[in-house]
Amino acid sequence: MKYFLAYLLLINALGFLFMYADKQKARKKQWRIPEATLMTIAALGGSVGSLLGMYTFRHKTRHWTFRLGMPAILILQVAALTAWTYWDVFL
Repeated sequence: MKYFLAYLLLINALGFLFMYADKQKARKKQWRIPEATLMTIAALGGSVGSLLGMYTFRHKTRHWTFRLGMPAILILQVAALTAWTYWDVFL
């Protein structure tokens, strides 16, 4: 469990930092981080960090795929974690 929490902390920090980095690259008109990469980080457990990064840096908030997709990923992850935690109750 300790490693799982460490993983979640790391992947969420990564999601937050990638949102920041992509926003900075957008401002400087540089090569950008692909949207698929940002979504993949969120899907791998970094949805909270990615959402915080989105709204902290006001980045990708006009894109409907991010406005709807990030919260949807978070909801699915919470549902999966809840089911995993209470699996023995469901059986």
